[in-house]
Amino acid sequence: MPRYIPSSRADGSNGPDPGVSSVTGSGMPPGPSVESCMTRCLVVDDDAEIRRSLEEYLQKFSVAVSTAGDGREMRRQMGTQVFDVVVLDLMLPDENGLTLCQWIQQHHPSVPVIMLTAHGDPISRVLGLEMGADDYLAKPFEPRELVARIHAIRRRARRGENEAQTRREFRFEGWSFDRLLRQLVSPQQVVVPLSSAEFRLLSALVERPGRVLSREQLIELTRAPGVEVNDRSVDLTISRLRQKLGDSPKEPRLIRTMRGEGYLFDAQVQA
Repeated sequence: MPRYIPSSRADGSNGPDPGVSSVTGSGMPPGPSVESCMTRCLVVDDDAEIRRSLEEYLQKFSVAVSTAGDGREMRRQMGTQVFDVVVLDLMLPDENGLTLCQWIQQHHPSVPVIMLTAHGDPISRVLGLEMGADDYLAKPFEPRELVARIHAIRRRARRGENEAQTRREFRFEGWSFDRLLRQLVSPQQVVVPLSSAEFRLLSALVERPGRVLSREQLIELTRAPGVEVNDRSVDLTISRLRQKLGDSPKEPRLIRTMRGEGYLFDAQVQA
């Protein structure tokens, strides 16, 4: 049976953390807002006319579109926003689309990529799929076909997301995290209490292992009614989680700081 240790504040005294609002309910993460039902798409193409026309067209089909004209802008936007899918042109002025596709796989492995390729270029299509692209479309293409492919990818992704979000228990590095009981149990079978903010943040991390999450993404993923979350509160909650997980503040292994990008939960997570 797990042993319990008393809840403690960040200053070491007993009791709830000051300034952390509790959330009533079942203890599971809050459901999606109306805005989150929109598919968030990043279109990366150096052709301004294509970016404009796709932005206008896709919005008619519940797709909220952001655009980038090169790889640098793509990286900047993916570091500050959460996207459900990236539509990536193979030929860009500053970087090859294949290289950017590989970067997305390394830093945002859960974000699917639809590669736009030149008509009759099977080699690039094969390379794109091998380097992590989920689908491809040859230029010129019918915009309605792009809509269908985006929706198909989102249906597959939602099945995976729903499965992760409805999981009750996660295991990693000897730890056990039960979201129904709001219970974190150490490898030594000690129950470590979590504040509401710590619970929401750990839920977001274990659902997305190996993925770099910016502070802005974590704010969105941990948002709750009546709770104000900002960059500073994310950093403080990360610090408290590291302490409770026994993670070294100087060289953390589980919750790693990716300089200039955000945080990464570096563990094999099992349901």
